[in-house]
Amino acid sequence: MIRKVVFLSMHTSPLDRPGVGDAGGMNVYVDELAASLARRGIEVTVFTRRTDPSRARVIGTPAGYDVIHVEAGPMAPLPIPQLGDWVGEFARQVTEDVLDGGEGRRETDILHSHYWLSGWTGLFVKQVTGLPLANSFHTLGRVKDATRRPGQPSEPLYRIAAEREVITGSDCIIASTEHESLELIERYGADPSRVCVNPPGIDLNLFRPGDRREARKRLGLDDVPTVLFVGRIQALKGLDVAVAAFGMLRDRLPDARMMVVGGPSGPSGVEEELEIRQLAARLGLDGKLIWCGVQPHRRLPIYYRAADVLIVPSRSESFGLVAAEAQGVGLPVVAADVGGLRYVVEDGVSGFLVDGWDPPDYTKALLRVLDGSAYRRELIRGALAAGRRFGWEVATERLLELYAGITNGSR
Repeated sequence: MIRKVVFLSMHTSPLDRPGVGDAGGMNVYVDELAASLARRGIEVTVFTRRTDPSRARVIGTPAGYDVIHVEAGPMAPLPIPQLGDWVGEFARQVTEDVLDGGEGRRETDILHSHYWLSGWTGLFVKQVTGLPLANSFHTLGRVKDATRRPGQPSEPLYRIAAEREVITGSDCIIASTEHESLELIERYGADPSRVCVNPPGIDLNLFRPGDRREARKRLGLDDVPTVLFVGRIQALKGLDVAVAAFGMLRDRLPDARMMVVGGPSGPSGVEEELEIRQLAARLGLDGKLIWCGVQPHRRLPIYYRAADVLIVPSRSESFGLVAAEAQGVGLPVVAADVGGLRYVVEDGVSGFLVDGWDPPDYTKALLRVLDGSAYRRELIRGALAAGRRFGWEVATERLLELYAGITNGSR
């Protein structure tokens, strides 16, 4: 029986707001999974790197799990490439805390690391403590390299090497979809018997249908065709493709508008946003492209309900959390035909999958959703049905089964 789980999330905290810096879907996943486990009476502690002196070292969250901020390196945000220098120190402090159970504390049953840096840390902790280690990568370096935008730098070799080491040394690699499990096997030579699949979940009590007119009223919007983009502003997410496609869409639907929810991410995020703003200006989208900035995660349903279609032209996605959230609300999705998006979006049923990243192809798909016909109503019903597949209750039960298999050696 699983009673205590330690999560490792070195490079970003579940307390960080998604859409800011390196915080994104992984933060949401760690936060909601920890909360879901805590509701079942399981003790969960999340270790992350301390980047803010004003943030307490130990925080008990309202969701019932604890976050411990480890002082490893400067107490400030650092680019991910620099965090490798502090993996050893981070692992040392986590190990000491895990071994020092303390009065009244349960013994840890399993380590679950998130992202390749945390997986690297987890290997050190596993070697000293003897605890079983599960790892979720969330993104894979070789997959990102295979689909990166021309001109973007490739992933560093030490990341690829670390990923291979984590795959070899973990008791189980948890993939979000069958597609990701195949990527692990084919691109990294992972042992199929040590790869398991467990899709992330969404809070279906939060991401549920609502009144579109009321949502638009709350956002101060009038009633015109509305395209929505939700995600970090970086080359990987394809906002440039979305904006170019929207520019072409307005040739057919001149009243249409587009909302962008999210902020710059990564070392070139600010530059990426500037270039996209310049693109929007060249396309004459002033006043039609609404920059909404970063929003609290619990506020996202309002944006999903206010929109007519979500566009997700990512160059790679291990899962595609925003697509699942949007479908939970009943919002059809136009997404790139890559990675986990192939699993989340049912092509022609809950939205459309687009091959490649040519803006005209996305424009055609957007118009199919926005044409106002009975088919659009079918897409909304399809989106709702697709979204119901991803409730947290099912995802957590499956994960607990995986944890049990790892701890008793049956995996």
